[in-house]
Amino acid sequence: MARRAKNSQAKSLMLQGTGSGVGKSLIVGGLLRAYRNRGLKVRPFKPQNMSNNAAVTADGGEIGRAQATQARACGVPPSIDMNPVLLKPQSGNGAQIVVRGRVIGQIYAREYQDLKPKLLPAVLDSFATLCEDSDFVLVEGAGSASEINLRSNDIANMGFARAANVPVILLGDIDRGGVIAQIVGTKTVLDPADAAMIKGFLVNKFRGDPDLFANGMQRIADLTDWPNLGLIPFCAEAARLPEEDSLGLPVGKPLREGGITIAVPLLPGISNFDDLDPFELESEVRLVMVRSGETLPAGAAFVILPGSKTTIAGLEAFRREGWDIDLFAHLRRGGHVLGLCGGYQMLGKVIRDPIGIEGPPGEAQGLGLLDIETELLGGKVLAPVQGKGAQNGIPFTGYEMHIGRSFGPDCARPLLHFSDGRSDGAASPNGRVSGCYVHGLFTDAAQRSALLARFGGKGSGACYDEILEAALDAVAAHLEEHIDLDRLLTLAR
Repeated sequence: MARRAKNSQAKSLMLQGTGSGVGKSLIVGGLLRAYRNRGLKVRPFKPQNMSNNAAVTADGGEIGRAQATQARACGVPPSIDMNPVLLKPQSGNGAQIVVRGRVIGQIYAREYQDLKPKLLPAVLDSFATLCEDSDFVLVEGAGSASEINLRSNDIANMGFARAANVPVILLGDIDRGGVIAQIVGTKTVLDPADAAMIKGFLVNKFRGDPDLFANGMQRIADLTDWPNLGLIPFCAEAARLPEEDSLGLPVGKPLREGGITIAVPLLPGISNFDDLDPFELESEVRLVMVRSGETLPAGAAFVILPGSKTTIAGLEAFRREGWDIDLFAHLRRGGHVLGLCGGYQMLGKVIRDPIGIEGPPGEAQGLGLLDIETELLGGKVLAPVQGKGAQNGIPFTGYEMHIGRSFGPDCARPLLHFSDGRSDGAASPNGRVSGCYVHGLFTDAAQRSALLARFGGKGSGACYDEILEAALDAVAAHLEEHIDLDRLLTLAR
């Protein structure tokens, strides 16, 4: 694929981290909003992402959820060029690979290392496309800059930075401890030519009196010869933005006390779990994320089976945990169950995978709570949707992101009617078990309120989109206060 010439007017800068979870996605999103507020035309870019939390783009593809949030920070629709390579884990060492928004197959980790050089032209082409239409492109690295075992053929960190000639800022996380060793150790293990790409460092998530770490910041600068670009205090507002990695989800205890308990089993391969975030806005909801080894709480009014990248493996894990027994008891007590996407498929009688999309070809018996069957055939459905609830008539917007189709008698009682005349989902005759393929259903305040009304609640009426916008503005203001944004622009190339 021929690469377009980069717009000479566009500047670019890359934020790499000392490890996963140091706050790269958040800082990039906040900086993009801050520069947008200054009047710049900004765009996010992540060459390679690994996440099962994805978003549908305006151009009919999929990218990592973090890049969709960063696009929101820029005030533009997400596009496939913002994250040209997306890896969606399906097993301990295998993943579905998405290139420029489209699934091209499944691949094992060792095979992927050999494939990466062939993907670099597509990555650079997407980067050039973004540069043509912006003033400033802020690039996010993946994982750790110091993963020298993966440096050969790298396209996510220094391999990209060197190929595209993009200066790098290194971000460390003081909250996890050892930040001096994080940053100095990175300098120690990097190839000198890679280390020369780094133009300074930032330290994130500081708590307490910054004067007490002034000497620490100076020691890092002395030992690395990299300029100190800022110490960023912990930002509480960041918690309102979606998590990209399921490891960031709170587990083991409820998020708050409340009148309506919603239980969510944390299945292996859980995906698009930001479907649950809007319930954070409801003070009357007690959202319990149930981890391995725990039981579904007996007092739950509602159980949500979330999306899963590995539906059949997730179903096996569900039974292995004994959650099927808990779920049947929940229904005997009069509880309700909703399955979303993969969770919807699990509620049916059988899941067939005749061509081995999720693993070896075969089939698995579902939970049998809906009279439907699922076949994992056909291309991946990626589309924004809108319409009205089949039972409540309330408008909704969301998106489809799934492989397979579900059919059977209970589909005669759909959950949703799309504006194009199609229907989605199914419900049991008594209405206490239901499911659908649509993600993002509860971002709409009216849909949340209608759901909570079934359990005696009222709903806050809070607008989830407004909450996200306010959180991005708050993070941007926080970074404006603690980082010299003008200096970052002078470091960009």
